[in-house]
Amino acid sequence: QVQLTESGGGLVQPGGSLRLSCAASGRILSSSVTGWFRQAPGADRRFVALIRWNGRGTTYEDSVKGRFTISQDSSKNTVYLEMNNLTPDDTALYFCARGSQYSTATNDYVYWGKGTQVTVSS
Repeated sequence: QVQLTESGGGLVQPGGSLRLSCAASGRILSSSVTGWFRQAPGADRRFVALIRWNGRGTTYEDSVKGRFTISQDSSKNTVYLEMNNLTPDDTALYFCARGSQYSTATNDYVYWGKGTQVTVSS
């Protein structure tokens, strides 16, 4: 069993930055993958970024490339999502998830956190 806890969300002005954290506890396999997803009101949950637990490989959704960076600190069992140059379109509830597939599909992730809200507004 793996427990995931997101933090770091908040209200930020357009052009601002936030760093989200996803702290994991429980059994963590080196082959696992952590993904960040987001869900805006009335919309489906969508892929944002993912990273292999061994750090070998990252993937980003096109609209966040060059603005968001996913990274991890294995010693802390934590994955981060650094978000820069935020726009109102980035407003959503952000979730981290853990699975074994290198995949952007929500169905391929087994464990999910409860989410952290990001609101970009002036």
